[in-house]
Amino acid sequence: MIELIKRLMLTPSVSGREDKIREVIIDEIKPHADTIDIDNMGNIIARKKGNGKKIMLCAHMDEIGFFVTHIDKSGIIRVSSVGGINPISSAYSEVVSENGVYGVLVPEKSGEKLSVEGMFIDIGAKTKKQAESKVKIGDFFVCKPNIRRLMNRRYVGRPFDDRIGCAILIEAMKEAKSENDLYFVFSTQEEVGGRGAKPASYAVSPDIGIAYDVTRESTKPGSPQMEVKMGKGCAIKIKDSGVISSPTLVKQMREIAENNGIKYQNEILLSGGTDASPMQVAGRGCHVSAISIPSAYIHSNCEMIDMGDVYEAVKLTVALVKEL
Repeated sequence: MIELIKRLMLTPSVSGREDKIREVIIDEIKPHADTIDIDNMGNIIARKKGNGKKIMLCAHMDEIGFFVTHIDKSGIIRVSSVGGINPISSAYSEVVSENGVYGVLVPEKSGEKLSVEGMFIDIGAKTKKQAESKVKIGDFFVCKPNIRRLMNRRYVGRPFDDRIGCAILIEAMKEAKSENDLYFVFSTQEEVGGRGAKPASYAVSPDIGIAYDVTRESTKPGSPQMEVKMGKGCAIKIKDSGVISSPTLVKQMREIAENNGIKYQNEILLSGGTDASPMQVAGRGCHVSAISIPSAYIHSNCEMIDMGDVYEAVKLTVALVKEL
């Protein structure tokens, strides 16, 4: 599974420009899907046909990053943010464009409150003409993708948000056996407001929807007060800023986890949301929750996860689609 995760993480694709990551995912799931559709938003909707309830499993394939807005006469590149950029984490980072152009993201002034608007990208160009030979207005950059193993099954890198959710869906899709009608959705533009999952949810009109994403955890200095901890199992979402999960579905998910010996935690996230929100209110609405992977340092260049939690999420997904 690690090789799959690396392949997903090392393919830059920001919100609205998910073409390359979409190709990688389709290549992985083709042997396991009855049908694969791409809608007008670029969402992947892969189906494993059944006669039971419609179950939509959704992970977003976009990531945060930067769009080029201006190139000045000295070849310096100005950018705007795509999604929730952490300026402190991003400052003095190596960045790479969708076309493989490398540079560094630099604050224009030090000692002041950092913002993306007060930063620029330096690709080594001496003139505007030189820069424009490599970069165009509207190109995207991301902080250089990376992944590295640490101790105790911990991995650090970016963007685990939410390539780890995509990896879980792909692995679960390979193993899933169900009488239910399963839809594995890899959504676009989640980082800018869950935009992709909205039309995908209307198209599928699921009875049950489960989102897959990272969530915060409480073991590190300065981390929020919550029950979720890395290494203690995947998390079943009860509530976040955008959704109150179906109590019936949460109860079923807990029971299935316990009956199958799967480690899980209860998640209430005080700030943040997932694609569960647009799924819940699409069409006639549906029962929703999320399976979350505890992560430290979210939206930084060194997001951290525990692979034990990831394996538990795969096992829970396979059990859910069979037993719900």
